[in-house]
Amino acid sequence: MTATSIEQVNGHAPGFDPVALAKAEAIRTEAAAKADAARIKAEGEAKAAETLAAEQAEELRLANERKRIRLEKDQVDHKAYVAKKEAEAAKHRAEKEKAEQAAADEEAAEAQRAAEQERSERWWKWGARGIYAVGLIIAAPVQFMHFWDRERPFLIAAPALLEGLALVLAFGAAWAVAHRRDVAPYRIGIMISAAIAAAINLHGGVTKPEIGFNAGIIGAIASLGGPIVLMAYEHGIAQKADGIPSFRERRAAERARREAEAAREKARVEKQAADARAAAEKAAAQARAEEEQRRRDEDRRVSHDEVWKVADSMRSARGSQYVTEQIWAEAWYRVTGCKTVGITPEIEAQSRAAQARMKVATDVPIIGDFTQVESQKGPRAKKDPDATDGRRNNGGNPPVRRPGQSAPIHPIARAQARREQTTEKDSQ
Repeated sequence: MTATSIEQVNGHAPGFDPVALAKAEAIRTEAAAKADAARIKAEGEAKAAETLAAEQAEELRLANERKRIRLEKDQVDHKAYVAKKEAEAAKHRAEKEKAEQAAADEEAAEAQRAAEQERSERWWKWGARGIYAVGLIIAAPVQFMHFWDRERPFLIAAPALLEGLALVLAFGAAWAVAHRRDVAPYRIGIMISAAIAAAINLHGGVTKPEIGFNAGIIGAIASLGGPIVLMAYEHGIAQKADGIPSFRERRAAERARREAEAAREKARVEKQAADARAAAEKAAAQARAEEEQRRRDEDRRVSHDEVWKVADSMRSARGSQYVTEQIWAEAWYRVTGCKTVGITPEIEAQSRAAQARMKVATDVPIIGDFTQVESQKGPRAKKDPDATDGRRNNGGNPPVRRPGQSAPIHPIARAQARREQTTEKDSQ
């Protein structure tokens, strides 16, 4: 079997082209780098998307949590508001019911009082009229017996005249009360008629044995008692109609008036005492203020004589009693030129100088081992004593490179470098 060898292919000797290999390697490296970059980018984008999704989910969760908390708070506030309104409504209803109950009780009490007044008035009216009728029944027979005369039978009408006169005048007094007229004349007429009838009854009982003294006395009392009781009843009705207070009402009003006067007197005394205390406190405060003003003026006059002269002149020109704080501030500004009371040009100069020194002291950089650059660095880890010196504070020189520390050059790169050198020489 004969071996076949190819000496030339397309006019060139067979072999490896280092440039093509270098290009291929560069392309492969670039493709791998791009693939790694794309993979890293994709992984970064995926992680970023995952992180963003997680952040958005967390933000959504927090937003939902905030909404839930806000909703719960609103519900609690609403429940509290509803409970408050219900409590207010219940309180209003209770107060309304209490007021209505009080009004009902007052109306019931008023109705009871009115019924009691009506009952007592009715008993009083019929009692007075009954007494008058009983008196008339007792007094009339006595007068009939007194005036009976066979020769003068017309005198039998005298008892009706005497007793009827008082009765008719009593009716007139009732009419006067009802029509709000003067009732005094009717009452005088009633008393005169009753007195005449009583005198006649008493005279008949004394002078006529058939009547008797006892009958005369009782007849006189009956003639006076009936009209007096009826007149007392009409008097009470008249006072009620005219709105005249009763003795009890007048006594209660007098007691209330005395209590009100006592309360006013007590309030007046307390007010006088309070005014006296206030005046004493005001006088004491005025005295303290005047004493403080004198102390302040004396201190200013002694310590700041120039400013005090100007301030006192301004006080006199303005008609002020004292050197006020405003006058003192203006005088201080006029004399020292400083608007801040207590500051002089010397004090201002010293302050400015101290501020300048402090600024220089705080702004100058620190020189030495603790410079500003070193002060911003954290503590360094200790290095091996045999390790290469890589610090930058060695005068600015790079560290010494020793043989074997650098990576060897790739053969393809060496071949490419020789080819470029050859091409450059040929072109020359």
